Parts: sequence; C-alpha cells; structure tokens
Amino acid sequence: MNTKTIARISKPGIPHFVGDGFRVYNFIPGSSTMQEMDPFIMLDYNSKYTFAPSEIPRGVGVHPHKGFETVTIAYKGKVEHGDSAGNGGVINEGDVQWMTAAKGILHKEFHEKEWSKKGGEFQMVQLWVNLPAKFKNSEPKYQNLSNTAIQKLILPGNGGILEIIAGEYNGYKGNASTFSPVNLFNAKLIKGAASDFTFPQYYTTAILVIEGSVKVNDKETVPQDHFAMFNRDGESFRITANEDSIVLILSGEPLNEPIAAHGPFVMNTREELVQAYNDFNSGKFGYLED
Repeated sequence: MNTKTIARISKPGIPHFVGDGFRVYNFIPGSSTMQEMDPFIMLDYNSKYTFAPSEIPRGVGVHPHKGFETVTIAYKGKVEHGDSAGNGGVINEGDVQWMTAAKGILHKEFHEKEWSKKGGEFQMVQLWVNLPAKFKNSEPKYQNLSNTAIQKLILPGNGGILEIIAGEYNGYKGNASTFSPVNLFNAKLIKGAASDFTFPQYYTTAILVIEGSVKVNDKETVPQDHFAMFNRDGESFRITANEDSIVLILSGEPLNEPIAAHGPFVMNTREELVQAYNDFNSGKFGYLED
C-alpha cells in the first residue's frame, strides 16, 4: 500500500461564536491555510455543545456569500435556513445542506424554532468548498441532502457504516453534485474496526474526528475534536477505531488558482473582490427578510 502519511494533527483552539447560535473551532483557515487545503477554504466545527432553551432562536441573520459553496452537516440539533433565491427548510440531524453561492446570494440560518424552545446538544460542521474561476459567476443553486438520500454502505467486516455525501468509494457514488472532484464521507466506525481509504496522491486530504478516537496507519492517534491533514506522499491510509467513532473524511482535487478572500467573498483577484462588494451593495444578491 502506497501510504499517505499525516502532515499534522491539530487540536481545537479557542472557540468563538458565529452569530449567537454556532460555537465553533476554526481549522481552515487556522491550523491549515486556504492554500494548503485547496479546494477547501473554510472549516468551522461546532463541537458538541448544549444550548439552553430559548423562545427566540439563536443563529446568524441575513449575510451574503459569493464565489464558493457552503456545506452544512448536522450531527446534533436542527437548523432552519433560507436564502434570497427562494430556498429554505430545516436541516435535521444526519442531513446535509449544500448551497452554491456562486454569483452571489443572501443567506440566514437559525436554530429550528421548536428545537430552540427545548434546547439540547448541538453539533455541526460547516465546510466551504471553493469554486473554479469559470463557475464563480454561475447561478446559485441548492442541494438538500436528507439523511435518507445519502448513499450508505456497510464497511468491510461489518465494521460500521460509510455515508458518501459526495464523491466515490469502491464504486458507490454520493448524491451531491460538485463543480470539481470532491470526496466527502462520514465514517461511523465500530470499536476495533479498520477501514482503508484511497485518493489520488496529489489530492488535498484530511479527517476530523467528530466522536471517539482513531488510529491512522496503525501509528498515530487522532483524538475527538482533532483535525488531521495528510501529506501528498501516497494514496492510501487506514483508519482504525479505538472506540466507537465518527470521522469526517474530506479529499479533493486542488484548483491551483489564485485565492482572493475577504469576509464572505472568495474570488481570484482583488478587483473581483471589489466588484463583489459593489454587487452586494447595489442589491444584485437579491432580497431576504431578516
């Protein structure tokens, strides 16, 4: 096996709030830069956190996005969202929301009303996937991936379940459509189970341990809430569960294009960033009630 080795294991830093509803650790950019993790340009992880009941749902009010895609994965809790293209709904536990901001969109996301009234454990990932330059000004779109619509398979040796959100594993394909090659999996592993994963050597590859603890290549332990970035020195690696574990696996082909990022806009040049702000300020992203 041409082994892909770990470049670094990053522990969670100091959490911060996005709005008042998302308490997150930032791994991209943070322990890893946008350029290192191309095409993945942001990863916010709301580790398991208990929110008290609230009659007024916590969250983030209307805000813009342009030039990339947001992928929200719900592990615990529920999020209600809407955008200026008329899309909206509830992301339930186990669901994934894949929003393509592209040429510009307004978005809002809050704890779901009834869930907010009860409160409880909340655990989410939001990943930003960059768009190739030729698609940055395409039409926004939205993919609602309910858990029942996510491709699942039993891992070898009955060692757990793999949810294929996007990309391909052993001939099984995820239902999310992407603008560049991206693999995004949830591996739900039983204690002692080992599973092998193979991606092209030059792909950007990393894992985030959502629950439990795993050993990579029978050598290095990656604890819960830690992020491991791989070197581009091989194709395959093995994950062994030290206990029942959930691991988010991401691997994608680098775009190898310039990155000009500021706030909620990710373009290729400073001039394009200025244009993005002008488009937003002139109302070209549409309208969305707060």
